[in-house]
Amino acid sequence: MHEPSTLPVMVIDDEPHLRITASQTLELAGYTPYCFESAEQALAALTPDFPGVIVSDIRMPGMDGMALLHELHHRDATLPIILITGHGDISTAVEAMRAGAWDFLEKPFAGDQLLDVVRRGIEKRQLSLENHRLKAELEVQQAALGPRLVGRTPVISRLAAMIQRISQVEADVLLFGETGTGKDLVARAIHERSSRRNSPFMAINCGAVPENTIESELFGHEKGAFTGAVERRIGKFEHANGGTVFLDEIESMPLALQVKLLRVLQERSVERLGANETVPLNIRVIAATKVDLKAASEEGRFREDLYYRLNVVTLPLPALRERREDIPLLFQHFAVVAANRSGLEAPTLDSAAIAALLAHDWPGNVRELRNLAERYVLLGAAFDYRLDALLEGANAGTEEPSLPRQVELFEKSLISQSLARHHGRVTDVCRHLDIPRKTFYDKLKKHGLNADDYRHNSEP
Repeated sequence: MHEPSTLPVMVIDDEPHLRITASQTLELAGYTPYCFESAEQALAALTPDFPGVIVSDIRMPGMDGMALLHELHHRDATLPIILITGHGDISTAVEAMRAGAWDFLEKPFAGDQLLDVVRRGIEKRQLSLENHRLKAELEVQQAALGPRLVGRTPVISRLAAMIQRISQVEADVLLFGETGTGKDLVARAIHERSSRRNSPFMAINCGAVPENTIESELFGHEKGAFTGAVERRIGKFEHANGGTVFLDEIESMPLALQVKLLRVLQERSVERLGANETVPLNIRVIAATKVDLKAASEEGRFREDLYYRLNVVTLPLPALRERREDIPLLFQHFAVVAANRSGLEAPTLDSAAIAALLAHDWPGNVRELRNLAERYVLLGAAFDYRLDALLEGANAGTEEPSLPRQVELFEKSLISQSLARHHGRVTDVCRHLDIPRKTFYDKLKKHGLNADDYRHNSEP
């Protein structure tokens, strides 16, 4: 319906001179106007996911502007509709806003007034369509087998292709990436897409297991093997037989244990502490590190022979700053997950929020982004849903709120989101939250909220 480089605006009015004037003003500003003399004609020409806005007179023969407003909102509640009212017809304008109109223009209006309201409506429409597209893309990605790699940048597409290819072969894998880049998720994705998917996936953080127990944790022990060994213990490697062992932070493994791990990898068998027999293993080993193991081996901090044994297939994981185009999609994904878990709704991102996300450097990578998305859903109301404020608090090392304060912020967020969902209708909000009307008003006062502020909110 329109060229990719332009944005369409539908102008509906039964007066030819208004259509001509509005069309010229919009065209000079770079928009593509489409003029109709009746609402019926405009509805026939309107396509799903129309990327522009509607400007319509209220008083027209046949279907009037209010009837058109209700029909359009039935089709797509996020479509911005700007209604034109007669001079001094304030009551009609108020009724239109309550019915969900984006804005209104009072005759006669200047060209710059038209352009201002159209510009704001176009921006709102583009954000709504982007959020719809993100949600649709998430639904497709969530249908994929195993853990999901959320993203559409070339670097993440290449990573997904490599995971699919590696999962079909029986080679051990070394994952290399900064903290928070998703090494655990990639390891699980390889396992779930492999022929071993119905066997155990055993994850071990080598840096989190005490050095005096890690050998027993990995390889197991027999009863009486050492003081306190009151019964036989099956180690993680043996327990994972047939499946996958994931060794995270392998650079933290003690040097003495690295010798035994090398033997396990070479012989594909394990010997419990205190035992005289070996247990054959049918496992795949995926190791992960955030440091350069080759440099660590040259410095004597990691065994060189183990490095070369692990370095059969190396898969580098990109930092979040290397895939910035994925940041809004990832944030939306984590926000939806947090909202579903907490019973809230995931707030819609606006242009300022997206700009704040893209400007941040993300030293904590995807993990940092996920934590921010969860705070945004749970505590965003306390920051007026300003992502820049949440990020500034995190960068300044602000302490997490106390538990009572977190509960208070969660309650405020829940009420605020319910007010937005029901456009400030107190009866509907009370029914949704299942609380008495008096209690609700007490909570409004407590949190400094005003239901009237939400009455014209037409966000989904």
